[in-house]
Amino acid sequence: MDPFLLITDAEQVEPAQPIGEPVFRLTSSRRTVARAAAVVLAGAACAATMTGSAGAIVNGEDSPRSYAFMVSIPVTGADDPTFKGVCGGSLIDPRWVLTAAHCVDPRLVTLDGTVRIGSEWKNTGGTVRSVARTVSHPGYRNGENSGPNRDDMALIRLNRPVAEKPVRVADRPGPPGTPTRILGFGRTDDAPEAPWAFPDRLQELATRRGAVADCAPGYANSTRLCTLSQVPGAMACNGDSGGPQLQRDRKGRWELMGVTSGPGAPGVRCSEGPGLYSSAPAHAGWIRQVTGRHG
Repeated sequence: MDPFLLITDAEQVEPAQPIGEPVFRLTSSRRTVARAAAVVLAGAACAATMTGSAGAIVNGEDSPRSYAFMVSIPVTGADDPTFKGVCGGSLIDPRWVLTAAHCVDPRLVTLDGTVRIGSEWKNTGGTVRSVARTVSHPGYRNGENSGPNRDDMALIRLNRPVAEKPVRVADRPGPPGTPTRILGFGRTDDAPEAPWAFPDRLQELATRRGAVADCAPGYANSTRLCTLSQVPGAMACNGDSGGPQLQRDRKGRWELMGVTSGPGAPGVRCSEGPGLYSSAPAHAGWIRQVTGRHG
């Protein structure tokens, strides 16, 4: 069996859910982290402090361009409607967006009902579409205090197709050391007392795929990719969840390698530890099944 297509219960496609989504905490790049235990669900906690603006992705930089496939997904806290956050996503078909399952988990957040496609700005530009349905991977499990998220993938079906060009899902992730790029509208200041604030402009960061051993034991495997920053003290953070990790194909074009899922180790700040990304190629069979079944 192709190790990049380890799909859990492939025939069990969850029914559509009018659900919500979270703003997850990802971490930064540092080798040899030998711990394992708490994925921070930054959803319905900390609400009132989420105002103002700051750069997204800790120590990332303003994207100098737009990405036609980049999607911003506004969300509201499930337990606290004053919490207004965001998740990321990738347009993989004119009518389908791939994001993290915890971004549509009703225990964490509620989707605001629309998404914005193809803009480098969180609240303006691009194309806005309504969410017709969401489908989470049947194997999705939220790690909470017991380790990483599992099968952290979800698809959002748009009410109408868009003209923006989708990104192609890679056939397989590049090996450890492969240069990658992550995108997001998440928070950048991960100081313990820093207010949660999301930037207006899309942020990007140069990263690379790490080895399994670069994440905490039990975190990375063939379906969960350990990711390291090429910039000191930098990585995705709360609000970047569901966004893309990109690699270049043989012709130099961007293709989708991973989906922002959470920290690569427990108990570390975004800027201190590795990030963990759900492998898009490893879930390609499920993606084809859902998009084909629901059209």
